[in-house]
Formats: sequence, C-alpha cells, structure tokens
Amino acid sequence: MSERKRVLILCTGNSARSQMAEGLLRHDGGDKFEVESAGVEASFVRPQAIEVMREVGIDISGHRSKSVDEFSGQEFDYVITVCDNANERCPVFPGKTERIHRSFDDPAAAEGDEAAKLAVFRRVRDEIREQLRLFITEKRSSATSL
Repeated sequence: MSERKRVLILCTGNSARSQMAEGLLRHDGGDKFEVESAGVEASFVRPQAIEVMREVGIDISGHRSKSVDEFSGQEFDYVITVCDNANERCPVFPGKTERIHRSFDDPAAAEGDEAAKLAVFRRVRDEIREQLRLFITEKRSSATSL
C-alpha cells in the first residue's frame, strides 16, 4: 500500500477557490491524498463557496481560512496554486515538492445579484473539479507504474 500524498492548495485569501479545491480533492481523491488549503493572506470562507459545494454533496462549512504561514517548514508532495497571485507569492517548501499552477477566475469578484454570483461560483467549482480529476488520474497512474 502506498502512503498518502500531501497536497497544499494555495490561493490569495483561502476563501473560495482553494477551499472548494480542498473539499473536492478530499472527496474525489479518496484516501490517496492528505489535503490542506491556505491563502497568501487568511480571510474567511465565503458562504457562496459553502453553498455550491453543498449542492454537490460536499460539506466545507467546517473549514476555516488559513495563512500559508501555518504550513511553513512542512513538506508537501504537491503544492497547487489556483490563482496567479498565489503562484507569484508562493513560498518555497522543503523536500521534493512538485509545484502545479492552474489559474481560475475569482468567483468572489463576480458582479450582479446573488443568483449571478452563485452561477460564477458553480462554474469555477466545476472547472476546478475537472482539473483535479485529471490530477488524480495522472497521479494514480504514475503511482501504479513505479
């Protein structure tokens, strides 16, 4: 049995994209990954992120926004940045950390009424899920070929 891979997902404020990605990777990746998320600066978990994740059966209501500083000095197998700001400001982690960058629109910047904002959160959630499923498939297949 292989050990779980440690993954840190980084965003600017750890309020939406990285929170949704953490919930999705924990859910879809099963026991293959130990997942954390953080922001360049901590803020709060957006209620819209909680709502759109609940719609797909994933509860992130217990999550809290964390600063990347909380993980200083820890080793991760993968650090995934989900916005350009986090990619540019990502600290160096010890060990053989593989950095992966995928930039997604910031749903927190969506304009319009609540329905319009939720539509953006749903779209970004689905885009993140699609990319994470590719990540899971790739990492599972590379682990079995070792």
